[in-house]
Amino acid sequence: MSFIAINPATEEIVAEFDGHTPEQVERALEHASLAFQTWKNTSVADRAVLMNRAAELLESEIPVVGEMLTSEMGKTFAAAKGEAAKCAHVMRYYAEHAEEILKDEIVSTTGSRSGYRYDPIGAVLAVMPWNFPLWQFIRVAAPTIMAGNVMVLKHASNVPGCAKFIEDLFLRAGFPKGVVTTLFVNHSQIEGIIADPRIAAVTLTGSDRAGRSVAEIAGQHLKKAVLELGGSDPFIIANSADMDVTVPLAVTARIQNNGQACIASKRYIVVRERADEFIEKFVEAMAAVPTGDPMDPATVLGPVVSRTQLDELTAQVAASVAQGAKVHTGGAPLERRGFYFPATVLTDVPTDSRAGCEELFGPVAVVEVVDDLDAAIDFANATPWGLGGSIYATDQAEIDQAIKGLDVGMVFANAIVASMPELPFGGTKESGFGRELGKFGLREFTNVKSFYVA
Repeated sequence: MSFIAINPATEEIVAEFDGHTPEQVERALEHASLAFQTWKNTSVADRAVLMNRAAELLESEIPVVGEMLTSEMGKTFAAAKGEAAKCAHVMRYYAEHAEEILKDEIVSTTGSRSGYRYDPIGAVLAVMPWNFPLWQFIRVAAPTIMAGNVMVLKHASNVPGCAKFIEDLFLRAGFPKGVVTTLFVNHSQIEGIIADPRIAAVTLTGSDRAGRSVAEIAGQHLKKAVLELGGSDPFIIANSADMDVTVPLAVTARIQNNGQACIASKRYIVVRERADEFIEKFVEAMAAVPTGDPMDPATVLGPVVSRTQLDELTAQVAASVAQGAKVHTGGAPLERRGFYFPATVLTDVPTDSRAGCEELFGPVAVVEVVDDLDAAIDFANATPWGLGGSIYATDQAEIDQAIKGLDVGMVFANAIVASMPELPFGGTKESGFGRELGKFGLREFTNVKSFYVA
């Protein structure tokens, strides 16, 4: 099987790699196992030196890396460079803070000395998606590697150049062979890799279907799993919202990464008192989004990742319109080369339509009008997902009500939901379990080992 990257803007092949044979997979897992035996005994300070070196290399190559990300999955060049820079930042963050977060915790007991420590557990398999080809892996790998583990990466098949770059980056920075390993394998091989005794745990970012499958396999082998799955994040516009602040953020929240982000706002829930104003301004702003070549600095919205994704989004919108949804702007693919879908706003969306009950992974916003903030929170929670959510208000009481009431893993007020190294990242319900980032992410793949000295 070949792993092929097709430029979503031009529909041309830009990278192709052969799949790994069973013998190559076996050697790779053996290298990872051997590397762990050395890496777990490497001091955190020495790990940090190499992590900072990898960050420095990445920073020195941001334009080249950005062009690779844009060509393989279609994000704008500006966004691609931003992703690379963010990866370097998270590497530096954990290089600086890992030692403090991982230090032994002393607990007072009847013993002379007691407490607990955080020991690494081994090789962690990361099954990663295409939408943030570097960030999704690095945000897991940086803390996990600093904790003393090693990583085995099974990346999405349409971003093979990014997958190969990641392994090479760590090798060029001086990490021992096997600390980061990329495998070009298909989905049918994942079960055997998870089952392999040299794999200690698995983390997946992807669809709920993929998450259920990986969790089932991991459970059969009693291995820890962390899942970051889909989302249909609510964007709540309260009575006290400042529209000059809210509307520009509403646009960015929906079209970031060409609308293809799990934490992108997808359901815009506005209280009736502010609905007309918000819808008018939001539609006008979405209609004005510059769409085109992702390498053009003027472009804000590029193509979706593939023909398959374009067809799926088109079908979701068309089926919803057939059931009564109203299109205010956009609504159908652009007639041009590449996989382009314009910024779209839908209202009057039936809750049982595809746009009303499925995740829309593209630049399509659904606006729902409700009576008040209580109703907004109830509507936001009436979904299988619970990744993130945001509230736009100037009244602190409204902000606090949303932070407390939303059944999600993350709530942002007057800001777009984002991942950052200081805060834990993850969701509730069908958006997965476990946490990445923050001190919880650093400790996620460790054995919390108690000790007691009489």
